[in-house]
Amino acid sequence: MRKIEQQMTDAIRNRRFWSCDNTMVHSDGMVYLHGNHIATVAPDTGELKVNLYTLRRWPSMTTRSRLRALGADLVSIKGVLHLNGKSIYAD
Repeated sequence: MRKIEQQMTDAIRNRRFWSCDNTMVHSDGMVYLHGNHIATVAPDTGELKVNLYTLRRWPSMTTRSRLRALGADLVSIKGVLHLNGKSIYAD
């Protein structure tokens, strides 16, 4: 895990605001990349909710790396991104 991702997860765990370069974490567990909300981690349960709208629009390596650092089961199969075994484009 990259240093910035370790700092990001530490901020979530400690429920504090943190910002570095292109990544920002709010104390309520909301995670932003380049100003776009990519995920929310519930402060009490640690449950991860990925923002599929953002992921579909910007499935960059950086977005995927940040989400994986948060614990998302995100893989690319034949060029199609899958979250928890299901295509992110399937409704």
